[in-house]
Amino acid sequence: MNIQQFNYILAVARYQHFETAAEKCFVTQSTLSTMISRLEDELGIQIFDRKKKPVTLTKDGEQLIGQLKKIQREIDQLKALSQEIKGEVKGNLSIAVIPTIAPFLLPTFLQAFAKKFPELNISVREQTTSAIIRQLKARELDLGILSIPTLDDELVETKLYDEPFLYFDAAGEERKSLKPEEIKLENLCLLEEGHCMRTQVMSLCELHQHQLKNFLNFDYKAGSIDSLMRFVKVNGASTLLPYLAARDMQTEEAKHLVEFSDPKPYRTVGIAVHRHFVKQQVLKELKKEILKNIKPLLPQLEMEGHNLLPL
Repeated sequence: MNIQQFNYILAVARYQHFETAAEKCFVTQSTLSTMISRLEDELGIQIFDRKKKPVTLTKDGEQLIGQLKKIQREIDQLKALSQEIKGEVKGNLSIAVIPTIAPFLLPTFLQAFAKKFPELNISVREQTTSAIIRQLKARELDLGILSIPTLDDELVETKLYDEPFLYFDAAGEERKSLKPEEIKLENLCLLEEGHCMRTQVMSLCELHQHQLKNFLNFDYKAGSIDSLMRFVKVNGASTLLPYLAARDMQTEEAKHLVEFSDPKPYRTVGIAVHRHFVKQQVLKELKKEILKNIKPLLPQLEMEGHNLLPL
């Protein structure tokens, strides 16, 4: 058995079609099929049921495929480690960012970072905190940018920056600052469950101890900050925003933004990786690029700020 056979089996399992798998592996269908058959003969196990369309795994094949995926991840780690030893920044890098950070952080650094390392193939997607943690632990993801700490022993976290929260009241009068207990709970709108920012806001307002009674006769939970803000502005409601989300707000809208008095509530944004992550040079360069671009955009927080935990 060899690594190439493993790749062919994983490709067929993914695409459920021998011809498509062969195209993705840049070999002929006969070569791919022959190599898989040889491994099946060597193991004495039939991995695929070729009579079914699409091609499916047999019961024995289902047991083998999980182990093959583990082997493939270890091989990828070995390649990444060899590049790290040689000081090379290339290969593949998968990044997931939570939705309340991604649209405000990624435009500040991603293009410059990608241009700096043209041999690095970067894939970026938005995911919730729970999905990022799950994929990092399964070694299906290289890096997660999220609110920390995650309090997970399998992950290693690197702090990037502290970001304060602001209060936005579409129907409120201009004011310099407010205390958390002065937030209008009766018209407060939140993101839907699954977003760590919802947990942070509820913690700040102690909503887990109080029934949130909306001034409207329907309950609305937004899936993104953009949707949340559109709803809040139209309905004269209120919400909390991370500092970067309000950076490009128009002057008239910005009049409804209020800073919190000390201790200011904030979140800590960082990078999380699996404890066996080996691409340390990539991690170092990514952190450097983010901090270079993001630090000038954020205010400095005093030590007595109130750090809101994401989980």
